[in-house]
Amino acid sequence: MKIRINIVLKPSILDPQGQAVATSLVGQGFKNIKNVRQGKILDIEFNSKEVDFNKINEMCEGFLTNPLIEDYAIEEINT
Repeated sequence: MKIRINIVLKPSILDPQGQAVATSLVGQGFKNIKNVRQGKILDIEFNSKEVDFNKINEMCEGFLTNPLIEDYAIEEINT
């Protein structure tokens, strides 16, 4: 089984990288840009076809993210 974890800063947290991307896009002529939030994606492939999503949440909250400033979403990837 393969899962994807999307990690982004919480809306209340300043995102200077996202702001820099937005400024650059506007400077390149993309005038309709309102906001950009930068994040990261982790694709994890497991040895078995079944995984415990409670354990994946535990992994995200304890190791992969900073729960004080980041939100995450888990999705199953069909291969």
